[in-house]
Amino acid sequence: MSKPDEKEELAKLRDGIDAIDSEVLRLINERAKIAHRIGQIKQGNIYRPEREAQVLRRLAEDNPGPLPDTAVQRISREIMSACLALEQPLKIAYLGPAGTYTESAAQKHFGSAPALSPLTSIDDVFRAVESANVDYGVIPVENSTEGAVGRSLDLLLNSTLKICGEVHLPIHHNLMGKSAAIAEIKAVYAHAQSLGQCHEWLNRNLPNVPRIAVASNAEAARIVAGEPGSAAIAGESAARLYELNILAANIEDSPDNTTRFLILADHDAGRSGQDKTSLVCSAQNRPGAVHELLAPFARNGVSMTRFESRPAKGMGGGKWEYVFYVDIEGHRDDAAVAAALNELGGKASFVKILGSYPVAPY
Repeated sequence: MSKPDEKEELAKLRDGIDAIDSEVLRLINERAKIAHRIGQIKQGNIYRPEREAQVLRRLAEDNPGPLPDTAVQRISREIMSACLALEQPLKIAYLGPAGTYTESAAQKHFGSAPALSPLTSIDDVFRAVESANVDYGVIPVENSTEGAVGRSLDLLLNSTLKICGEVHLPIHHNLMGKSAAIAEIKAVYAHAQSLGQCHEWLNRNLPNVPRIAVASNAEAARIVAGEPGSAAIAGESAARLYELNILAANIEDSPDNTTRFLILADHDAGRSGQDKTSLVCSAQNRPGAVHELLAPFARNGVSMTRFESRPAKGMGGGKWEYVFYVDIEGHRDDAAVAAALNELGGKASFVKILGSYPVAPY
């Protein structure tokens, strides 16, 4: 093809893109008008996590490519976020400061339209939602490498809040600082879990450098921004926010390192078709009691995805009293799940449903 022919084709292709962009813009605004009308009809709380999860799953199933499913879902999430903000601007509290993975999880779940409020502790996130100062809260609950976040579990046990959603966020840690080379580093700051997730890399590359645990990786980046010769372990957003050099990328020991986050509210979610239910329970003090906690799920064909014990803090029990945190497949309103939970109530000494919610769509 000659150069003039290529230029002519390029001009036509660009005209085609312009026409498509105009049609996309028209359709997005048409969607916003419909969403606005739905809000007028429903009134009150129009955010429906189960509905959004259904939409995102359907789009992935219908996606013909070449865009990957995750890209389609991210774009759609932003459109839904902007449409919802026209009718019901949301306020979201998360474990801060700015630049944490929890902030990234909040943005992944809610999009960029809501007002995000960074708080200094998981306790503060719970209090903000309980007092209705914000609409929703986002907290970390477990990591695929380092396990559960104990404080989140303890607060779920005693709070009136419900789980209405979850987010799975791949975690890629970076070593960052004002220094130009790793050899200049004299101290490494990070959250304790992140230090654990990068333990082997640190042993190989910085074996004699002190490791200092702080409240969050973003806090580590903030400290390092004013402390030459030190480094932080954090995500790319923290490096941009605090203007740090990334000295080594993806230093996590496990390439599949993922953290699960929970969305907290004064309500859980309706059925989406692909749901999860979380609960906490305790066994009666007699032989075989723990086995009896599991039997109702097996008898009713309900799959269990998590079973973890933890000291029963705040329940007034003895020092060796434990509760069990359980995740099961299905919604509490599903017939099999409802039957299993009803049977569990007759076997356990304590049962609390923490919430039913859509499985993270992406």
